[in-house]
Amino acid sequence: MNSDASTAGSEGPAITLYSSAICPYCVAAKNFLKSKGQSWTEVRIDLDPEARTRMVERTGRTSVPQIFIGDTHVGGYDDMIALHRAGGLQPLLDGAA
Repeated sequence: MNSDASTAGSEGPAITLYSSAICPYCVAAKNFLKSKGQSWTEVRIDLDPEARTRMVERTGRTSVPQIFIGDTHVGGYDDMIALHRAGGLQPLLDGAA
């Protein structure tokens, strides 16, 4: 498990981001979270086959990124952006889910 402390000051629930090295949507997700002042734990499924298995069991999906805010599965990058545009992301980040 790799930890990426993007920026200090994240007070909300823990964010877990499943990713791999060659993944432009993973980079986009991390850049977006960084722009929101968030920190996250990055789990690299390309380096840890057991982590990939856990991700698939938790999400039912095989693609990356897969993003969790607390225990809430947000989905991938497109899902996170759609949630943001609908006004549902900030309450999750604030811990109001």
